[in-house]
Amino acid sequence: MKKANNHREAGSGMSVVEEIREEQKKVLKEMNAKEKLSYFWDYYKIHALVAVVAVSLISLFIYQYATNKDYGFYAAVINADTSSAAEMEAWGSEFETYAEIDTQEYQAYIDTSILLSDNDSTQYSLSSSEKLVAMLMAGMIDVIVADTATFEEYAQNECFLNLEEALPADVYAKYEDCLYYTDMATIDMGDDDTFYTQDELTDPDTYVINHRDPSAMEQPVAVGICLPGDNKLMETGCYDYLSESEVTYQGYPSEAVLGIPATSTKLDTVLLFLEFLEE
Repeated sequence: MKKANNHREAGSGMSVVEEIREEQKKVLKEMNAKEKLSYFWDYYKIHALVAVVAVSLISLFIYQYATNKDYGFYAAVINADTSSAAEMEAWGSEFETYAEIDTQEYQAYIDTSILLSDNDSTQYSLSSSEKLVAMLMAGMIDVIVADTATFEEYAQNECFLNLEEALPADVYAKYEDCLYYTDMATIDMGDDDTFYTQDELTDPDTYVINHRDPSAMEQPVAVGICLPGDNKLMETGCYDYLSESEVTYQGYPSEAVLGIPATSTKLDTVLLFLEFLEE
């Protein structure tokens, strides 16, 4: 039995592909410029778009590779109102000057792009969470600012430094009235009768705790600073929605809290950032 081949036995001796090409040429010959453009868009738009995207991504990669600098300082401002994003991101260059960061080698960046929510399972929220965890593990983030609910979730995962141990005594005393505490006794409580589910922890009728009051906890640890209203970051209005919408967490008003990741290695620069926010 003869093997099948890709050529059609026709008087022309052309393959099926060649015949299709010939037909396309005939059709295109009879079209004007506008019709040809429409034909191209209908039949080749996917290929064209893929090519454009590929070229754009390659160009972006080359640009970032050529211009990218290591971070001399990186602050993640989570769940901030996007209307304040441009103003805060512009602080990067200001802080470079303030902290005398060598801009030939390093850059300072205020990242307002991270949006997280326990009730949001969108791809963006998941990507933000993955990005934050990866950067924390790599020691790239020096400061995190977030609403109370988000901050406490990471505090319970032991992501922040104990400020009493990390900060100089005078700086710690300066912020003593606005310290944020987490209860280490609630970490890894297991499945006994004292264990609370995530729903219970966010239900003020089930679990009520004042994170500014260490006496309300069994093992309080100061892991954050509740930013006052006259703080430079708060004056942008990036967390105004918390008070305007009367957002609460565990029975108390939600606030903007600043913490230092346990993986950060730039404490001196962090201290300068705290000063920068007070100006």
